[in-house]
Amino acid sequence: MATSGTTDFNLSIDDLVEEALERCGMRPTSGYHLTSARRSLNLLFLDWANRGLNLWTIEKATYTLTQGVNEILLPTDTVNVLEAIIRQSNQGVNTDVYIERISREDYLNVPDKTSEARPSQFYVERTNAPKVFFYPAANQTYTFVYYRIRRIQDAGAYPNTSDVNFRFLPCLTSGLAYQLSLKFAPDRTPALKAIYEEDFQRAAMEDRDTASVQFVPDVGF
Repeated sequence: MATSGTTDFNLSIDDLVEEALERCGMRPTSGYHLTSARRSLNLLFLDWANRGLNLWTIEKATYTLTQGVNEILLPTDTVNVLEAIIRQSNQGVNTDVYIERISREDYLNVPDKTSEARPSQFYVERTNAPKVFFYPAANQTYTFVYYRIRRIQDAGAYPNTSDVNFRFLPCLTSGLAYQLSLKFAPDRTPALKAIYEEDFQRAAMEDRDTASVQFVPDVGF
């Protein structure tokens, strides 16, 4: 028997909504069902930002620091910053130096935030307009290289596909079905919630870095 030879199965937003409504024992019979489902889908994406890493939303970004700069604005769709380095270029050779992330309290306790040197610490202010504060301020031109978690893109138009890795499609479908059951099929809510949480846990367990890790005990005092 021949196989399809394809591995690109995906669901458009309207197909996703139809599948979720079917799990609620319904068919989309009005424009309100579609509008309500898309709203629930966008809220589900926001909830996933609170549940931990979504590896497909991690992006590498850079920002050029000039002398005297000690704070920058991040893109507004930034959820968090994971790791960062300071890159110094000299005659075409790049040198990357680890930069430590510190807390708001630690940054607040810095006595002179305008002193200049190569930045060695940074604090992330996670507001609606996220910022990064550096200490010390840059004493010359550097490149701030960082990995950030960005927001999952909104559902948008119904023919769109979702901004979700294929491994999370079953979880996304069951999650939307659970959300819709709260409004349209409350008798199915407990069962659909259990399915959703199981699907999410299974996907989240796979959504991780599989590099090996070595732990070395410290036996000293």
